[in-house]
Amino acid sequence: MSLKKIFTLISITLCCIVQAQTLHLYGGSNQDQYLGCLNCDTFDKNSIWNAYSDYGNAFGSKSIWNTHGNYGSSYSTYSPWSNYASYPPAIVDQDGNFFGYLTLNAYKSERSELELAQILCQYHDAIRTDINGWYNKLFR
Repeated sequence: MSLKKIFTLISITLCCIVQAQTLHLYGGSNQDQYLGCLNCDTFDKNSIWNAYSDYGNAFGSKSIWNTHGNYGSSYSTYSPWSNYASYPPAIVDQDGNFFGYLTLNAYKSERSELELAQILCQYHDAIRTDINGWYNKLFR
C-alpha cells in the first residue's frame, strides 16, 4: 500500500475517532506542566500544530518540537522522544480522562495506544520539520 493511501486511511480514522474529543498533553514529573492540545487545529493558540504558539513553536520552552528543550529533546526524561524518559507527557481529554503517555520508551507502563500517539512517535523527526504539512496529512 502506498504512503499516500496509508495517510488517507489514517486521516479518515483520526477525523472520526480523535476529533470527537479534545486531547491535551501535560508534562513534568507531576504532569502539571501544560504542553498543548494534541488534536486542535493549526489556528488554535494551544495547538502543538500551530508553529506560532508556545506549544507548536520549534523554539518554545513548552514545545515537544523543540529539540533542545526539556519536552522535545531526545535525551530529556520529560520528552516523548527519549527512549529512556521517566516522565513523558500524559495525554488527557478535557474531562481529565487519561489516554496513556506519549513516549518512545518501550518500557514505560501505560504507554498510549492511540493511533495518533503511535504516528507521532514513529514520525516525530519528520513531523517537526514540516508541522503544518503533517497536520494536513493527518487531519484534513
